[in-house]
Amino acid sequence: MAFLYDYQEEAVRKMKNGCILAGGVGTGKSRTSLAYYFTQNGGTLEPLKPMKTDAKDLYIITTARKRDTLEWEGELLPFGLDKDPEKSLNKVQIVIDSWNNISKYKNVEDAFFIFDEQRVVGKGAWVKSFIRIAKHNDWILLSATPGDTWQDYIPVFIANGFYENRTQFNQEHCVFSRFSKYPKVERYFNTGRLIRLRNSILVDMEFIRPTTPHHEDVYVEYNRIIYKDMMKNRWDIWKNEPFQTAAELCYALRKVVNSDDSRLVATMELFEKHPRMIIFYNFDYELELLKSQYYGEDVEVAEWNGHKHQPIPECDSWVYLVQYTAGAEGWNCIKTDTIVFYSQNYSYKIMEQAAGRIDRLNTGYKDLYYYHLKSRASIDLAINRALVSKKKFNEGAWSRKNKAIYIPAKQAA
Repeated sequence: MAFLYDYQEEAVRKMKNGCILAGGVGTGKSRTSLAYYFTQNGGTLEPLKPMKTDAKDLYIITTARKRDTLEWEGELLPFGLDKDPEKSLNKVQIVIDSWNNISKYKNVEDAFFIFDEQRVVGKGAWVKSFIRIAKHNDWILLSATPGDTWQDYIPVFIANGFYENRTQFNQEHCVFSRFSKYPKVERYFNTGRLIRLRNSILVDMEFIRPTTPHHEDVYVEYNRIIYKDMMKNRWDIWKNEPFQTAAELCYALRKVVNSDDSRLVATMELFEKHPRMIIFYNFDYELELLKSQYYGEDVEVAEWNGHKHQPIPECDSWVYLVQYTAGAEGWNCIKTDTIVFYSQNYSYKIMEQAAGRIDRLNTGYKDLYYYHLKSRASIDLAINRALVSKKKFNEGAWSRKNKAIYIPAKQAA
């Protein structure tokens, strides 16, 4: 397998129907999954020989961005495959679509599905379509972060036939809190079986990265007077009304912190050192502040968010403004070695995925630079503690702990 790395070859040998191919961002899960599909359907990679004439049709369910940027089409080419059957070596049908449209394929049978950037958690419409598809087709899942809790594995366990449904799983493994007003798992039991089941379907892609990440915290100022007044008086200075929820309080406090001029100054100083830069941000007001800056006459500024989907600039000096929710996954960039996190996201997973956008196998950079802008405001420090602990920041719990606002327990959870 000349065009696979050793660790990818090893993964292909371990893979089986219904498995989760787990690898960090930039490990080449797409190519590895296609190699598995290709060889399972009679193809050989060295030398390259086409699959058998009755090879299964291929359906790739991925993010909307990966579909729209044609990323998977590029991955198909080394295997002699193409979305146009006439251009494929054996004229197999290939469909690439987003998770939003997964229900369109719930009646497909006897095909091969690759579920990319897996979204099968919970019990919504996507999960129901996934389980139906899994019963009548061959399939594999790709994920950088397979699951935080055993609840996250339920759909995959059901699709593999380990459990008939969610009810059976709960009866055999879950103790629910008697004091919560909604179903909340207090603890799991018989976890030995869960570990064995997970290990039976999880294929880890382990390798030594050729890159060296350098993370640096850049501390900036904030308006302490306004911040303390808002905490003390519980008053929203923008809406001119009292805070009603933890989300309102945290949003307002973060706006005070993240809008400080010192944060923009720090960003511009970093741009002087790194003339091609990706900046991740959370809120629209941050976007407007970043767009208002003068980066230079020949500097192109582009953005990817819920408003615009612009490509990465091609010029010598550029700034790419990316909103976390819209762009933390599903795209890659090997044109820069620098990411600035203008503000922190609540989720460790999202932060990790965002960092992975430049940490790719084919990058020409050995050293990668990540700058985390943060203040010493209590909310920034609390978010940072959660991220360091690989946990998601809880607005309600933090608000109650600081007695900044009364939040009922059910809202804080």
